[in-house]
Amino acid sequence: MIAIRLLVACAVTTALSGCYTLGDARPSMMRGITTLSVPVSKNETLEPNVEGMLADTIVKAIQTDGTYSINYSNRADAIVYTTLHSIKRRPARSVRGNVLATSEYELNTTIYYIVVEQAGGRELMSGQVIGRTSFFVAADLQTAEIQALPLAFSDAAVKLASRLSEGF
Repeated sequence: MIAIRLLVACAVTTALSGCYTLGDARPSMMRGITTLSVPVSKNETLEPNVEGMLADTIVKAIQTDGTYSINYSNRADAIVYTTLHSIKRRPARSVRGNVLATSEYELNTTIYYIVVEQAGGRELMSGQVIGRTSFFVAADLQTAEIQALPLAFSDAAVKLASRLSEGF
């Protein structure tokens, strides 16, 4: 009876050992990096004056994650360069009784990133993240979209911080 319990306990321990990681969970290419710098983002869209807001949102997401600290470019271990590639709005819900009028939109922002090691200039990571949010149309579509943009940036920034700290 004791042997069966011991065997079951060993089997459960072995099965659950892959569910938790002890120690550093950073991606292998980011193991030696402790501080990051996030300069002002590049903007390839026609939306004006959003570069600083995007960089600030990314910095806040990295600080909230807590894996890396933020520092100036000349003092950081790596630099995270970001580019706002696209902002796309698509209809999500139509007005009841009028399928041609839209009452809710989905806003998608695509952000490309490259993480470069400060010392050697070696590229550590690169890729893209997509931030999503939805917004309802009020009297002015353009104002509603501008007000929803920080939420889409925040979604993308949280995804980027997760990629930097966990690899996915």
